[in-house]
Amino acid sequence: MADFATGGCACGAIRYRLTDAPYTVHCCHCTDCQREGGSAFAVNAAIESTRFVAEGMAPLVDHLASASGAGQTVMRCPDCHTALWSHYGGLGDKATFVRAGTLDDPALCPPRAHLFMRSKQAWVLIDAATPAFEGFYSGRDVVRIMGDSGAARLRALRAA
Repeated sequence: MADFATGGCACGAIRYRLTDAPYTVHCCHCTDCQREGGSAFAVNAAIESTRFVAEGMAPLVDHLASASGAGQTVMRCPDCHTALWSHYGGLGDKATFVRAGTLDDPALCPPRAHLFMRSKQAWVLIDAATPAFEGFYSGRDVVRIMGDSGAARLRALRAA
């Protein structure tokens, strides 16, 4: 079976593969993502860590704050320092949040939800068809955003 997507850092020292589609994709507009990424937002494709394969150099590990307060561990290339993926406090290393901009084809992972709209830059325009939340969404919105399959995958991660 073919991989869903591949990607890597700017210098090519780290490559990765997603062996399946992400169970969800978020566009986060929090001030932490803005500051850490040097942009208006971060797009993260969430996938089970068992469906993510990294190859090449061992990543540099950064422990950073997150808007949720749970923190995150960011994996970067030790040579070019590209932020490639994160593990967030809630799920730890059971889930990998891949920076969609590091995919070879970022168009494969459009956001299914916009988070932390309260700190979104005014000049960023959001498609009204994509759910948007002032902070993070609640459990009642999971199926609407992720679909039945994505919600089941998230439940399995939480139960593991």
